[in-house]
Amino acid sequence: MQLTRQAKGLIGVDITSATVKLIELKAVQGGFRVESYAVCPLREGAVVERRIRNMSAVVEALQRAVELARPTTRLTGAAVPASAAITKTLTMPASLNDDEIEARIQIESDKHIPFPFSEVAFDFQRLGTHDRYADQQDVLLVACRQQDVSQLTEALLQADLTPAAVDVETFAMERAFTEVRHQLPREEDASGGVALVDVGATMHAFHVLRNGRITYSRDTVFGGRQLTDEIVSRYGLSVEEAGLAKKRGGLPEDYQGSVLEPFIETLVQQVGRSLQLYYTAGRREEVKRLVLVGGSCVIPGLQERLAADSGMEVVVANPFLRMKVNSRIDIHTLASDAPAMLTACGLAMRSRP
Repeated sequence: MQLTRQAKGLIGVDITSATVKLIELKAVQGGFRVESYAVCPLREGAVVERRIRNMSAVVEALQRAVELARPTTRLTGAAVPASAAITKTLTMPASLNDDEIEARIQIESDKHIPFPFSEVAFDFQRLGTHDRYADQQDVLLVACRQQDVSQLTEALLQADLTPAAVDVETFAMERAFTEVRHQLPREEDASGGVALVDVGATMHAFHVLRNGRITYSRDTVFGGRQLTDEIVSRYGLSVEEAGLAKKRGGLPEDYQGSVLEPFIETLVQQVGRSLQLYYTAGRREEVKRLVLVGGSCVIPGLQERLAADSGMEVVVANPFLRMKVNSRIDIHTLASDAPAMLTACGLAMRSRP
């Protein structure tokens, strides 16, 4: 695992339960340029709860994505789910150098990591001098099981990609949010009071950010796949046809009232419940805006319904708005896929020198 950024261009790969998303960013003066990207569907059951269950299906999707994108580099970053990672801020003497910090973590691993150290992949990053004690420093420790890292790197290698970094999903999202925040109308409010609503295929997540860091998260088993399955059952379409139809329209007249509205209503209720639980947990940071991300957040009517129910501004994320884009990329297609690319974008943003 590496927390340091890469100096060269980098591909970010996000492997979810429904798709493989690939994007290549290159650091340029003033920001980034999108060099290539692709989104490819995955066989059902190939990835379950962000863990690979069918390696050959994932490798096949990765190979298709590489073929479509034609990236200029093979250096790639991927992410383990936050649920698989241990993240802690440790306090250590300021006099310790990197080698001494690493040795201290190994010696004291049983205090911080709940599984045998022989099974651990870990990295750390200095955060600076402790707020209260000048002779102490804060150190961010990130650890997960080695098998989680090995599985990801094996998938990349089999797809002829070169693993350059394994990150944590939430860190990648935080990094991409530094671009998304420019969509918010008042820059001074962007440091807090924002919730990311990540609507995926099988789950949706509710993240609250403060000063650009995720301070609260809640996952709920409800996502766009439920709507897809209902369309398949009701109208006799294939899964792929149903996935396209729910975003682009073209379904019978009864779709809006009998299928789409009940789904949106349930999702809005779930988001409201997550917001309630956030405040019940004693959080004082008021959520003032919702930012929609994820492949299923662009369902027609969801943004407007959430805004009406919450009384808050609701923004659909596009981390590429300020980025330059290679001329061979269709900017309209990229904009359509942008809300689903947050994690992949955050991984590729490690290419900044």
